[in-house]
Amino acid sequence: MRIIPAVITAVVTLSLTYALSTKIGSLPPMGKLLSPQTGFWQNAEVIGERPHEKMVLPGLTGKVEVWYDDRAVPHIFAENEADAYYVQGYVTARDRLWQMELQTFAAAGRLSEILGPGMVNYDRSKRRDGMVYGAERSVAVMETDPATRTAIHSYADGVNAFIAQLTPATLPVEYKILDYKPEKWDVIKSALLLKYMSADLAGSCNDLEFTNARRLFSMADFNLLYPDFQDTLYPIIPRGTSFAAASAKAVAPPDSVLAIDAAYMKFKQDKPDPDNGSNNWAVGGSKTRSGAPILCSDPHLGLSLPSLWYEIQVHTPGMNVYGASLPGAPGVIIGFNDHIAWGVTNGEEDVKDFYRMQFRNGKKEYLFNGNYRPADLRVEAIKVRGGATVYDTVAYTVFGPVTFDNTFPEKISGQSFLAMRWKALDSSNELRTFYKLNKARNYDDYVAALRTYTCPAQNFVFADKGGDIAIWHNGQYPLRWKDQGKWIMPGNDSTYAWQGYIPHEELPHIKNPERNFVSSANQRPTDNTYPYNLYSSDYDLFRGERINRRLGEMSQITPQDMMALQNDNKNLFAAAAMPLIRKHIDTTALTDAQRPYWQLLSQWDCVASPDSKAATIFNALWGNLTDTIFRDELEPNDSVVLAMPQATTALLMLLRDSAVHFVDNINTPQKETLSGLVQGSFASIIKEMAELNKAGKLELGKARGTDIRHLSRGIPAFSALHLNTGGGQHIVNATKRFHGPSWRMVVQLSDKTEAYGIYPGGQSGNPGSPYYDNAVNDWAVGKYYLLHVFDQQEKDDPLIRYKVVFTGK
Repeated sequence: MRIIPAVITAVVTLSLTYALSTKIGSLPPMGKLLSPQTGFWQNAEVIGERPHEKMVLPGLTGKVEVWYDDRAVPHIFAENEADAYYVQGYVTARDRLWQMELQTFAAAGRLSEILGPGMVNYDRSKRRDGMVYGAERSVAVMETDPATRTAIHSYADGVNAFIAQLTPATLPVEYKILDYKPEKWDVIKSALLLKYMSADLAGSCNDLEFTNARRLFSMADFNLLYPDFQDTLYPIIPRGTSFAAASAKAVAPPDSVLAIDAAYMKFKQDKPDPDNGSNNWAVGGSKTRSGAPILCSDPHLGLSLPSLWYEIQVHTPGMNVYGASLPGAPGVIIGFNDHIAWGVTNGEEDVKDFYRMQFRNGKKEYLFNGNYRPADLRVEAIKVRGGATVYDTVAYTVFGPVTFDNTFPEKISGQSFLAMRWKALDSSNELRTFYKLNKARNYDDYVAALRTYTCPAQNFVFADKGGDIAIWHNGQYPLRWKDQGKWIMPGNDSTYAWQGYIPHEELPHIKNPERNFVSSANQRPTDNTYPYNLYSSDYDLFRGERINRRLGEMSQITPQDMMALQNDNKNLFAAAAMPLIRKHIDTTALTDAQRPYWQLLSQWDCVASPDSKAATIFNALWGNLTDTIFRDELEPNDSVVLAMPQATTALLMLLRDSAVHFVDNINTPQKETLSGLVQGSFASIIKEMAELNKAGKLELGKARGTDIRHLSRGIPAFSALHLNTGGGQHIVNATKRFHGPSWRMVVQLSDKTEAYGIYPGGQSGNPGSPYYDNAVNDWAVGKYYLLHVFDQQEKDDPLIRYKVVFTGK
């Protein structure tokens, strides 16, 4: 009678043993994860004071002290730069190792090694984008510069020193959940991180989409939909600024208007968020209450936990710098030192072109300048967790890698071969620019730092304690004739190749302008008198206008005034669109169900505050209206990839001509008018608005709000969801659902620097730490923290909560 329960017990025991020790699908072995000795319980951190530590790290040449303040920000005091960067690598890895490694795996096209077969196509696309190839070329240049060589190798040594100390119990929790271990940190990983930044900020172009559009539209219509130049009163360099004649010129071939291919481009690029950008500005002392310049910077990027940035101070005998670093790279990217402050916004220019190539013998040879030459074939081995290794051969040409061909993204016989020329793949050393900025003392040092910077192009804003303010639209921009690179170009010869770059001294820049401020918000860098062709389809318009208006009006400015401006929710796009909407809506035809929502919208002050119901209604109405106007023209069938016109393009087009022919749907027999479309769009959104209102979620902060997701995208418990935020596209406070100000910084360069900052997260990447997301709610409501810049005499400051002393022996 007892044998049956014994058998059942044995089976259950064996089943549990198997389940707890075996990885099933995407789940880790649960025994490891739940183990009291090594599982996720070990990742919980005690809240409160931590004891001071002493630690021996092999390779250090002197003593390094790290003071952690009340927000767990490390302040590194080292006797030399090599030790400083070593310890920066160590402490950053201690807080953010999993994030650092995941980002470099994503950049290198290696996510399949961790996440399995579902990531193979993503990994293939990154290999075909040449990310590792570009990183290898950057490392080669970094190695030739003694300063950056020291920085990247010392940083790597520090990361590896931390990795060497890890045990199964102390592994970051994500490694336990995903059931893998970190690998040794190599210097190429820092270069990959910088290439990943280039992909995010300079990885977009519309060559494929525009080539398709030229098949559908006349040149006149194409220019209506995708104009080179938006009307703007507020370029980065003030209108009317005099520019010297260009010293270099791109020579266009006689047939500079390209013949359009008979076949549509069926390839589709993965593109970064078009709102990846930022605001930055600096005001001169004559406009501030203190008489000292104030510099402000807030980069708008994808929001995640752990946070994109890692706050840090690094102090050596020749440097004392504070700001936001990128986990995985030495130094500070946006910040200030004892003499200057700097910040960056995205330059937005298109620095990527595609060329149609003619191959023979598969991928072995391509035609160029009358002869077939061998391609450089790079065999990419993509390791796949739980599956066989996938091999992909990528052909490299004089222009760059063949990103699309008859085997990718799909196997299609006779498909075109497209090679990509992308500035980010050239040899470069962007880290040298930040290294020099970290130590700069004045304007001349700032300009010298910018000279070596190439990609992604950025607007570098500057201020110093001598009273100077400046901005440079900085990077390497190809010399192009008009329309070069707007469409796919023939790659059979060098006719359409880039012909050099705009000389650095002729890039748009300005120092100490008469208006006593400089600013950028991803708008056009200049008016149309600038002698070179700069082109982007993603320039913003209204954020820059709002910032410049406010700065022009303000005087006796304080840091608190600048914080308020960074959090400004006025929507000038909506303010320009609402008169058009009012003109074309028939209020007498509104139903009883529609009338309350029209009343909310018509009385709106165009401030997108978290509690604004009208902001939600406007966003829904404008989205529906533009979809109605353009979708029929721009989505003729599923196989053709096209680009929607920018929201500002659509608005300005309708303001100029409300009867523009795009309003009349080509697929409907009746004549359509803008008035009819506005009325119909408003009616179309009412059901959704009513449902939101009934649920108590019509306010912007509830209808949209902000979700800061864990980097895995699959662990809600490690995320900060449903934050009550305002702002949005075209607004100085550019917060959206998954995107927004990733680091807000305000620096007053008085005798004793007064600085404030915040980012949406915390210093730790460990979800079990009190410093994982401690700043999220403060960030959401626009709060800032005073940034503590310690000197060595302040070792007993009460804000220092604990210290770590590192020695080499």
